[in-house]
Amino acid sequence: MNDTTDQTYNNAAQHLIELANRLADDGQADETGDVADGLLAGAIHFWLYSRQPCGDPLCEDCAPFADAESRLAMLHELIDELARDSDYFHSTTDSTVGHA
Repeated sequence: MNDTTDQTYNNAAQHLIELANRLADDGQADETGDVADGLLAGAIHFWLYSRQPCGDPLCEDCAPFADAESRLAMLHELIDELARDSDYFHSTTDSTVGHA
């Protein structure tokens, strides 16, 4: 990523976090998980929209996401990477954490 891409990425992520916090704090949602699920659904929808191929079957730029299954595979890889990089991926209350 270049500096502009990093800034756009970080800006989008920060705005989404701020939106999630506002939605969770306004009392309209019973669970923060409901807010998170809704935001994730919207993010996935927008991500898939942004990865629509141009229509030229020989386009090299679109080749990695030229069909639905390729887009889904890219999305799975991205979600796995982002989740594992998150500070919240592991928790001290995970069932796999040893307790003395």
